[in-house]
Amino acid sequence: MSPAKNSVQTTQARLQSVINQSRQIMRKDAGLNGELDRLPQLAWLLFLKAFDDLEEEREAMEAGYRPVLAEEFRWRTWASGSDVTGDPLLVFVNGKLLPRLRGLQGSGHPGDPRDTLARVFQDTTNRMLSGHLLRQLVEQVNKVEFSHRDEMHAMAVFYETMLREMRDAAGDSGEFYTPRPLIRFIVEQVDPRPGETVLDPAAGTGGFLIEAFTHMTSGNVSASEVEQVKAGLRGIEKKPMPFLLGQMNLLLHGIDRPSFTEQNSLNVSLAEVKRAGVDVVLTNPPFGGEEERLVQDNFPVQYRTAETAWLFLQSVMARIERSPAGRCGIVVPNSVLFDTGVGGKIKADLMSRFNLHTVLRLPNGVFAPYTIIPSNALFFEKGKQGPVWFYEIPAPEGRKNYTKTKPMRSEEFADCASWWGGRGREGRAENERAWRVDAATIRESGYNLDLHNPHRRDDLEHRSPKELVAELIETERELLRLYEDLQREIDGFVL
Repeated sequence: MSPAKNSVQTTQARLQSVINQSRQIMRKDAGLNGELDRLPQLAWLLFLKAFDDLEEEREAMEAGYRPVLAEEFRWRTWASGSDVTGDPLLVFVNGKLLPRLRGLQGSGHPGDPRDTLARVFQDTTNRMLSGHLLRQLVEQVNKVEFSHRDEMHAMAVFYETMLREMRDAAGDSGEFYTPRPLIRFIVEQVDPRPGETVLDPAAGTGGFLIEAFTHMTSGNVSASEVEQVKAGLRGIEKKPMPFLLGQMNLLLHGIDRPSFTEQNSLNVSLAEVKRAGVDVVLTNPPFGGEEERLVQDNFPVQYRTAETAWLFLQSVMARIERSPAGRCGIVVPNSVLFDTGVGGKIKADLMSRFNLHTVLRLPNGVFAPYTIIPSNALFFEKGKQGPVWFYEIPAPEGRKNYTKTKPMRSEEFADCASWWGGRGREGRAENERAWRVDAATIRESGYNLDLHNPHRRDDLEHRSPKELVAELIETERELLRLYEDLQREIDGFVL
C-alpha cells in the first residue's frame, strides 16, 4: 500500500476520532439537546478555525493582506493561543466574540468575508453552558488543519455524513437535505460550464452548489477557470441553521468566498430577479408550504398563489429569462404536474417562453419517511417549445420506498443517463421507460403533465380490481411500518 494512501487513511481515522470526541464532550453539556443543537455548535467553531487557517494562508501568499478580524478575535489568539476556560471563556465568547462577529460590516459585494461572517453569525449563539466543556471542544477542533488539502477533503466527507444524520434526527425539519444521487444526476444533465452563473435559490446546506462546483472543475480545468467557477456560484437560503451549515459545507469543499445569502428568495420582485439573472438554476425548493400575502404580491395577479412550489417555479423562470443559455433543473411535487387551475396558467406561461423538454418521474418515497409526497424533476431551457419527453425512474426491484439504511443509489439513474443524449439530447427514443408527448396535446389537456407511462403493462387500466386493492393494502401497511419506525426513533432516540 502506498504511503499516500496510508496518509489519507491516517487522516480519516484521526479526524473521525476528533469528531467522536467532540460529540462525547457536547453530550455532557446541559445546554445542548440532540444533533439539532450539537451540529450547529460544532459547525460554527469549525467555521472559525477553517477561516483562520485560510487567512493564515492568504497572509503568506498575498502581499499586504489585511486580516478581517482584530487579533483578539482571531482563532489563533483566543482558541489555540490561550488556555482560558470556565466562566471567563463563556464571558468572552458570549459577550465579546459573537457580538463582534455579528457587527462586522463589509463592502456589500458578494464574497466579502466581513459580510459573510456577519451573516453566518447573525443568528448563531453559543448553546454550551459549561465553559470547561467548551474549552475541551475547542481543543478538539484545534486538531483539524484546514490548510492541508487531504484534511479538508476528509472533514468535508465527515461533515456531509453529519448533515445526513442531522436530517434523520430532524424529522419534519429535514427538508434541507436532498439525496446526493438525485442532485448529481440533475447537475450532470443540466451541465453547467465554467464562466456560467449557477444559482440555487433554496440552497439548504449547499448540496447542489457543491455538486455543480465538482462537475464544473473536473477534468482539464485551469486554475483561473476554477476561480471563475467559484465566483459564478450563487446560493440563497431562508433559514438560519441550514444557512450556517451550508456556509461551512461550501468552505470545507474549497469554496472559500461564496456568494451565499440568508434571505427568502421569494421576497424579491420578479423585475428585480430578472435584473440579477443567472445562466443556470439547480434547486429543490420546499414543498407544501404557504407564503404570506406580502410575498405573493411580488408575483403577477393572475399567477398568485400561497403554494411555495408555484412561486419558486415563477421566480426560477424569471431568473434565467435573460440568459441566451438559460436552463434549469428543479424538483417539484406531483401537484405541479396535475394542477390545471392557477398551476395550469403558470405551466402555460412556462411553455410559451421556454422549452420544457423533459419531465423525470421519480420513484415513490425518494424523501421517505420524511415526506411521502411523490416527486418529479422538470428540465427546461430558453427556446421554442417542442415535444415533452417523459422518463420514469423505476423503484429498485422488490422495494416500494427508500429508507435511511437503503437510500437512493446513483446506479438507479444509469439507464436514464444513457438515454438522455448529452447536452443536445440527441438520439432519444421511446422505450419501456420513456415516451414523448406533443406540446399541442398538453395544451389541449389544460397543461396536465401527470401522464402515465403508455408502455407500462401494469398501468391501472391493465390491472384487476383485486390486484389494485391488494397493492393499496400493502402500501398502507408499508406506511404504517414507516410511521411506527419513526415513532420508535422519536421515543427511544439516544444521542
